Amino acid sequence: MTLNTDHFSQCIKTLEASLDHLNTVTPDSIEHDVFRNAAIKGLELSLETSGKLLRKVLKNYSANPREIDELTYKEVLRHAAKHGLLDAKAVKRWFAYRDNRNNTAHDYGKAFAELTLKLLPQFLIDVASLQQTLQKKLGVENA
Repeated sequence: MTLNTDHFSQCIKTLEASLDHLNTVTPDSIEHDVFRNAAIKGLELSLETSGKLLRKVLKNYSANPREIDELTYKEVLRHAAKHGLLDAKAVKRWFAYRDNRNNTAHDYGKAFAELTLKLLPQFLIDVASLQQTLQKKLGVENA
C-alpha cells in the first residue's frame, strides 16, 4: 500500500513554524496571541489528519475495512498500537492530545492555551515519529 502524506507533512511544518514564531514574540503582544492560536489550531489539524491516515492504514489490517470507519479516535489509536504503528506509551500521550483537543470546543481561555502549549514539544516528536513509521512500513508518497 502506498499512502500520500503530503497534507500531514504540511500540517507538521505549519505547527512547527507557528511554535517557532510564538517563541520569538513578546508574550503580551497581539502577535503572541496570533501564533499561540495558530499553534493550537495546528495541533487540532495534525491530530485530525493523523487519525484519517491511521484509519486508511488500518483498513489494510481488517477483514472488514468498513468497521474501521466506525471506530472512535481512541480505538483507532489502540488498533494502531496493535499493528505496530504506535507503542503503548505513545498511545497514552496521543490520548492526552486528543482529550486536550476535545476540550478546545469548551475552553479557549489563556490557562487552557498555556496547557496546550506545554503539550506541543512532545506532540511534535510524536507526529514526526508517526510520520517516519508510516514512511518505513508503508512506502509513503511525498511530493
